[in-house]
Amino acid sequence: MDNLYRDFILEHYRNPHNKGVLDPHDLHFADSNPTCGDEMSMTLRLDEARQRVTDVAFDGRGCAISQASASILTDELRGKTLDEITALDPKDVLEELGVPIGPARLKCALLGYKVLQGAVSGGEVAWPEEAEAAP
Repeated sequence: MDNLYRDFILEHYRNPHNKGVLDPHDLHFADSNPTCGDEMSMTLRLDEARQRVTDVAFDGRGCAISQASASILTDELRGKTLDEITALDPKDVLEELGVPIGPARLKCALLGYKVLQGAVSGGEVAWPEEAEAAP
């Protein structure tokens, strides 16, 4: 079963969904994982009420885990409200990957989540507790 999920991650890495930059966009944030050098930005378009995501894209460079995680995460965002995004649990992001993520790779897997939360909040956000388990 692990091979199936590894193939799933590699497929998202090789052919990421929602890769690019939206122009124009309503929300934007960029950040990096200083432990490995992964970099990511995310742009979002909102509906007229500025409450619901109508489109999303991410860009950047990094390992298979960070890029696949962002691809999988952005697939789920269209139609969500900003409140729903703020309430997203980082554990759900990790679960969507389908494979156990070791402590050294948690920040890779949660970089997209962190960048998304920064875009919605309008500024720098702390790593979620789950990512701080890394040594």
